Amino acid sequence: MKYLLFVICICLIGFGCDRTEVPPGTEPVLKIKLQFDPIQERLDNLGNPSIIPAGNAAQTPSFRSMSTHYIELVPNELTQYKSGQALYSGAEVATSAANPHSFTTAIDFDNAIVKGENEVFFEIPIKDLAPGTYRHLRVSVSYQNYDVVYNLVNIPGGLPDLNGESGTIASFLGYFMRLNDITIRNMSTTVDNDVLQGYWAFETNLSAPWENFNQLSSGQAPEGATTVVNPFPTAIPPGSCVVSGDLDNELVITGDETADISLTLSFSINNSFEWEDDNGNGQLDLDIGNGTMESVVDMGLRGLIGIVE
Repeated sequence: MKYLLFVICICLIGFGCDRTEVPPGTEPVLKIKLQFDPIQERLDNLGNPSIIPAGNAAQTPSFRSMSTHYIELVPNELTQYKSGQALYSGAEVATSAANPHSFTTAIDFDNAIVKGENEVFFEIPIKDLAPGTYRHLRVSVSYQNYDVVYNLVNIPGGLPDLNGESGTIASFLGYFMRLNDITIRNMSTTVDNDVLQGYWAFETNLSAPWENFNQLSSGQAPEGATTVVNPFPTAIPPGSCVVSGDLDNELVITGDETADISLTLSFSINNSFEWEDDNGNGQLDLDIGNGTMESVVDMGLRGLIGIVE
């Protein structure tokens, strides 16, 4: 019985006995994966439970892929941004484009890593991590791609509205992003510009027999409107999308690891796509008559939990 209790304790300290030992001569790695959780709690900028403001509506999108620009582990909530253990940092380019935050670099989207749910986004040898105990993490989210449901209204020629159609949104949330040619789903467009947080492009995906009428539109969410969850007392850079959260179990790095570790970045997508509901129907409307869509105000993710396995 004492031996059994000893084994159980060892498993608990190591956060699971199911980590796979790596073959001799192979370095163990920390594997980073993405997860999009539709029922994870919906939080506001300060990490408090959030409700949808009056006059707005929201929906939980169906995620296709995502990109992050920077990931770090931090030992405590007082650790300053970029003073923790960096796990990943994306490519940047110099910029001279005018912007309200005096950014001199922009995220190089052409060279960004874009992955779907449960795919390995990035991996890093554990030997490259500083030994220590990590309890929290920060992730700079730069790009999201997902499907939303919308209505096509005021169609010329007296045709009836098309309700419950699907469309794909490319949502750019990085602090400043260099965009050249971008593909939303099946269609592409040329931006050829550096864009601030909140730029989006939308592709309709009309059902038969209307598929030949698919089109693209784009816009910019208001500055400062994107929710960036940060429950910690430490500041994050203005205009960025650095989401902060806790690890479900503290991660202890000793430097003597012999097995791979998996870190899943679980993001709350609970009603994360929000717009001004002009007619109060609680649905996203695209008006063909005047070529406008109800104004997108918030595309921010609604929370982050790091799952250590």
